[in-house]
Amino acid sequence: MKNILLCFALLNLFLSCDSKPKETETTESTQPMPSDEDTSLHKVVVEEIINTSKYTYLNVSENGQMTWIAIPKKDIEKGGTYYYRGGLKKTNFKSREHDRVFETLYLVSDVSTDPGTTSAQKENPHGNTNGSTLQQDTKLDPPPGGITLAELFTNPKKFEGEKVKVRGKCVKLNNGIMDRNWVHLQDGTLSDKNKDLTVTTKESIALGAVVAFEGKITLNKDFGMGYKYEIIMEEATLIK
Repeated sequence: MKNILLCFALLNLFLSCDSKPKETETTESTQPMPSDEDTSLHKVVVEEIINTSKYTYLNVSENGQMTWIAIPKKDIEKGGTYYYRGGLKKTNFKSREHDRVFETLYLVSDVSTDPGTTSAQKENPHGNTNGSTLQQDTKLDPPPGGITLAELFTNPKKFEGEKVKVRGKCVKLNNGIMDRNWVHLQDGTLSDKNKDLTVTTKESIALGAVVAFEGKITLNKDFGMGYKYEIIMEEATLIK
């Protein structure tokens, strides 16, 4: 997906503002993790930390200016210096856990104490940087009654709106985004070894696991803000 996910749906905190109509508010449950369109490097000092069940909100100072940013939940040191790139600006952003609205907040994929490890994750916001790859020339057979990823990607119109079964290795994983888990599968049948099938599911699996899913195929799925998939499997369940 073009600049997310995972992007990295995602966050919590609110400062109720009666002057703003409720319909203008965005919440953690409706947002995918951001992609990093702006690749500028930010060096910030953490002044305040607020944790929720899935995310960490940081009030940071940069060149004398205070800014709220949100990242997937992570241990952060108050007073520490951190670096990040990019960020998706949100206004009137609500954290349901804290019943608080942030007037302005930036969704950020991650922060690091090392400026050399803050490269923007442009290829896929839902992709875990600690990915696992399928061994070269390995091909996985589809489950009974299922199809290969090559069949799906070669003729996607044939399967649009249909429930299909596929098997693959989880090569990327990002959990808890937009109230679902994002699994990227490869089965070794695609000529482009960098291509994978994105699967959204409530199921919990491990990175690197070989699994079989059944789910509905949707084409040209647009989640907004540039998060668009040409092919995606949704509401998938594990085939035992």
